[in-house]
Amino acid sequence: MLYLTAFLTGLFGSFHCAGMCGPIAFALPGKENTGIGFYFGRLIYNSGRIFTYMLLGIILGAFGLGLKLAGIQQSLSIAAGVIIILSIILSKFTKAGSSFNPLKLFSNRLFKSLFAKANLASLFAIGVLNGLLPCGFVYIALIGATATQDVFHGAIFMMIFGLGTLPMMFGVSVIGQFLSSGIRNRISKLTPYLAILIGCLFIVRGLNLGIPYLSPKINVESKIETECHSPVNEVNK
Repeated sequence: MLYLTAFLTGLFGSFHCAGMCGPIAFALPGKENTGIGFYFGRLIYNSGRIFTYMLLGIILGAFGLGLKLAGIQQSLSIAAGVIIILSIILSKFTKAGSSFNPLKLFSNRLFKSLFAKANLASLFAIGVLNGLLPCGFVYIALIGATATQDVFHGAIFMMIFGLGTLPMMFGVSVIGQFLSSGIRNRISKLTPYLAILIGCLFIVRGLNLGIPYLSPKINVESKIETECHSPVNEVNK
């Protein structure tokens, strides 16, 4: 269920990503390439993005693991859901930077040199850097990665999130804005509701309701009792 949430976050959030990071994908070098090489290059670019997401997932998963060891895993899941919902609500009261142009972040010599090249290494590097750009849906996914409370699952969560963004971002990198702005805007209007749904899922997950997959029961008392009656403790007595 958690991984399905990650994929749907990426899939629906990618319509927002297409508007924000579409200029980078559309401006990628290597347009002169023909055949499979062109499409493979675009996949390499997107793999760079997903690679960055996985690294971030490892970091946030490790942070969540530390909180799990502290015994606040349920509270963390609830807090993650509340943060997601509040971030969507608060965003309604702030003006989004509709004029934001990600290409402006690629203005120094390093980025210019990457765009000047057309090899696979430069495409991968552009994707890696693209994955670090500010993005509300990436932040939401990272909160989810933290809630996994595990390094491995945090990385997998972010990888699946990245795969959810792949169809749209690959399409943009191949043929540009293949959906009309009107269609993308209508779909983008649905993404806040998806984010709120995701927040609700994290809250339910932390409520310890005993619902398989959705809110599994964590019997903390029995765990403590088991530890208290462990052979080591018996010997110490």
